[in-house]
Amino acid sequence: MVALVLLALQQAPAVIARAEVRPAEAVVTAGDTLRLTLHAFDSAGRAVAPVRVTWTQLGSPFEGRVDSTGLVTAGAVGSMSISAFVRPAAGGRGRQALAKVTILPGPAARVEVAGVPRRLFAGQGVTLAARAWSAAGDPRPDAIAWSSDAPGVATVTDGGRVTALRPGRATLTARAGAARATVPLEVVANPVERIAVEPASASVRTGDVARFRFRALDGAGREVPDARPEWSIAPGGGLVDGDGAFVADVPGTYRVIAGFAGRTAEAVVQAGARDAARATRLVGRLPLAGGLLAAEFWLHPDGKHGYLTTVSDRVYAVDVSDPAAPRITDSVLVDARAINDLMTTEDGRFGVLTREGASNRKNGIVVLSFEEPAHPKAIAEYTETVSGGVHSTYVYRGHVYLTDDATGSMRVIDIRDPYHPREVARWETPRTPAGRMLHDIAVEDGLAYLSYWNDGLVVLDVGNGVKGGSPGRPVLVSQFKYDLDALYRHVEAIGGPGFIRGTHTAWRHRNYVFVADEVFSARPARTTGPGLLGFGRAFGRLQVIDVSDLERPRSVAWYEPTDGGTHNIWVAGDTLYLGDYQGGLRVVDVGGELRGDLLRQGREIAHVDTGDPKAANPNAPMAWGAIYRDGHIYVPDVNSGLWIVKVEDRPSPVP
Repeated sequence: MVALVLLALQQAPAVIARAEVRPAEAVVTAGDTLRLTLHAFDSAGRAVAPVRVTWTQLGSPFEGRVDSTGLVTAGAVGSMSISAFVRPAAGGRGRQALAKVTILPGPAARVEVAGVPRRLFAGQGVTLAARAWSAAGDPRPDAIAWSSDAPGVATVTDGGRVTALRPGRATLTARAGAARATVPLEVVANPVERIAVEPASASVRTGDVARFRFRALDGAGREVPDARPEWSIAPGGGLVDGDGAFVADVPGTYRVIAGFAGRTAEAVVQAGARDAARATRLVGRLPLAGGLLAAEFWLHPDGKHGYLTTVSDRVYAVDVSDPAAPRITDSVLVDARAINDLMTTEDGRFGVLTREGASNRKNGIVVLSFEEPAHPKAIAEYTETVSGGVHSTYVYRGHVYLTDDATGSMRVIDIRDPYHPREVARWETPRTPAGRMLHDIAVEDGLAYLSYWNDGLVVLDVGNGVKGGSPGRPVLVSQFKYDLDALYRHVEAIGGPGFIRGTHTAWRHRNYVFVADEVFSARPARTTGPGLLGFGRAFGRLQVIDVSDLERPRSVAWYEPTDGGTHNIWVAGDTLYLGDYQGGLRVVDVGGELRGDLLRQGREIAHVDTGDPKAANPNAPMAWGAIYRDGHIYVPDVNSGLWIVKVEDRPSPVP
């Protein structure tokens, strides 16, 4: 009997009490590999073997990948949260262990110096801003080492602070690793006797940009060209740029100060409240039955019909001729698990919808006829090179610009003959070891604005002429790549290790491109609270990119909701409409010149909570976007269907 008991104990499956991944935290360079190993222990601390391990990457797959053996291949700059689930080989309960891999940019390949003056005057000081970049175009956090080859003419500190001492020439060098940039300087005698700031005073609202001019005069009262001041403000609560553009974030009295070679001059600004807030009114609702989740909404050019896509296999045609009583008139069913996007041609006769998750694995796009706007019909499809799925499209002048899920490329499909669509071009950023992701495309005036996740904003000439591009031959114009990890590090304090983030969508308006980022915690949501398809709360910033110099885009302003993120946007006139995920609808004043923190400046006009106690996910707003037409805002909410909202006019003053 004792022998049988001992034999049974020997054959009992081992129990794993603890598991750990080694290393639990690691830092690697983009493109490198790292082997992770899983170690399992019983309650006495003894190693358990043999075991079966399942390796899984949590969140986005575009920062890298992990294979079935625990080999990590680092892709784009960011971080990876990796799960290892281990079970005894003989069966029994398993354990999970986690690891975090941080991916840093490759070595510094170039250094860029911004704001280089043409010349300096003896006694003048300026601070030069320099930054290092990897060969892949990723910003690096390197401390820049500065030096001067003529310290008797001009000195420079490691912070880039330059002091011009006496007339002569000097070359400043900024170094990061093996990369460097040189700045040739000419120092001339200082003839300036008097300085001034014009105008001497100004009155503005918060968010309005006031421009000040610096004047430097010699002893004879003549203007001294190239005299460049250093601008500052007191107190804080706003900002002033190197070109003298001032904006106040909060009401108050500000001093705008120009300093030059030991002299100062200033102007006084009175900043009043912007008073942008206005009331809203719910005009109409169209909830979806049967627990269906909505996705996006597109309004037909006739303004009387719209199309609501779903996280399912159907699109609903909606009559909105009476916005107070929208009604479904028809539907289009296709083989798909999600129809994310739909858009018509400019004349409204035809259009396309996207497909993801088709049962036959042939996704691509479906071409629709809208010749009867209330009853759209599928007339053709294109799957040949995009069978892996299409997330977003943009229809422009007879061509469909679409995102290819499988390769992360942009495909251009000619639908001028809508019954016989054909591919005419493909464009993509260089591939990382983990692949690439193109999330969204917008086209205006022959320029395509690509929201390229880890690769930022990419601008292509597809017929504008600035680079000789065409729909069949897209040509790169510029790229704006920024440090997504640094921008959203605070997400980890709320959602735990790792986060999913990327450049999500873009909209061109005047000389700006509004770029919205999509950001989630890497850990799936554990409850049915405010969340999206398994994720927790959303985050994200709307950046305002100045493209007045299209080949040198620069970020000048931002809007970051405190309760949600930034999904799809629409701009009409001086107003931006934003689907804010769990924050509902946001309406923002984007009139005039934009600088600084738009939320803090009081530019938010209105907010509408799109939660519904009877929704598929009760009381959980998940606004996906917004479209504006003729005074009405059409808001698709994933959980609660279509909302039609109106921002009330400002009351007339009492006489």
